[in-house]
Amino acid sequence: MTWRPRAHALIAAALLVPLAACGAPDDDAKKPAAEAEGFPYTVNNCGVSTTFDAPPKRVVTMNQHVTEIMLELGLEDRLVGTAYLDDKVLPEYAKAYKSRPVIADEYPSYEKLLSVNPDFVYGGYTSAFEAGSGRSRAALKKSGIESRLNIEGCTKKAVTMADVHREVRETGRTFGVPDRAERWIEEAKAESAATAKKLADTDPLDAFVYDSGDKTAFTAGGTGIGNEIIERAGGRNVFADLDKSFGDASWENVVERKPEVVVIYDYGGTTVAQKKKRLLDDPALADVPAIVNKRFAVLPLSDAVLGVRAPAAVQKLADQLHPDSAR
Repeated sequence: MTWRPRAHALIAAALLVPLAACGAPDDDAKKPAAEAEGFPYTVNNCGVSTTFDAPPKRVVTMNQHVTEIMLELGLEDRLVGTAYLDDKVLPEYAKAYKSRPVIADEYPSYEKLLSVNPDFVYGGYTSAFEAGSGRSRAALKKSGIESRLNIEGCTKKAVTMADVHREVRETGRTFGVPDRAERWIEEAKAESAATAKKLADTDPLDAFVYDSGDKTAFTAGGTGIGNEIIERAGGRNVFADLDKSFGDASWENVVERKPEVVVIYDYGGTTVAQKKKRLLDDPALADVPAIVNKRFAVLPLSDAVLGVRAPAAVQKLADQLHPDSAR
């Protein structure tokens, strides 16, 4: 996403046995590429149609949430490089995450990408494939490198939890581990259903997402998975009419929409405490219900983008919005 203007830390992944959450390795993952079942496989991703004759073997991931998809699917052995971290990796991935090569603190140059000889690049935001940096998908293709962009970065409609399932399913198919993907999807559906049942009788709270910003509020719009997470957690995004995943809103509009709770996205160099202070000390916000009542909820940024954290993020946010109902 080219709108992501904040500086992040670096990311890493790890070469270990598949994670326990993924179960035992699938037989098809052990087969030589030429013998892997389900190939050739054709997928249309963000307007790019690609046919894979075999699973990619040497992968660079750029942005944390797509790295975590790879780790959840037990594909650490394919990672020859990673880049860009938004916040702390999930504890269950941490050990694996640390031992894989980090090829750049932020996005690698085109030359750096080529230096690790990848056959596949997986980007989380559109900024991963900026043409001006030489990393466009077309440029990679000319070098014999296939690619994938997380579908939140190109969708023309609001993404939903079904799109999270699709992202995991298509990634699993691409890498020849569809069974792992389907197991995760079934678990995710069960988790989502359990949370929905707990919240069945709750009234939604008007929620304002504060990502960052001073002169304007950088907030969550209505087309990203963050909006879906808020709705499923028993909230109502006051900027759901913003026709993008993230965007700027005026503080006057924040005041007018009278949010009952502020959801703070936690990442980067500005702490949650600093963000709360900025909001609480702003006299223009003094009469906003969420500020009057000092009502805040917090999510790590990586919970609020399209990846394997999304189902658990719903429960995490619901626990904060409706503590008496969500548990």
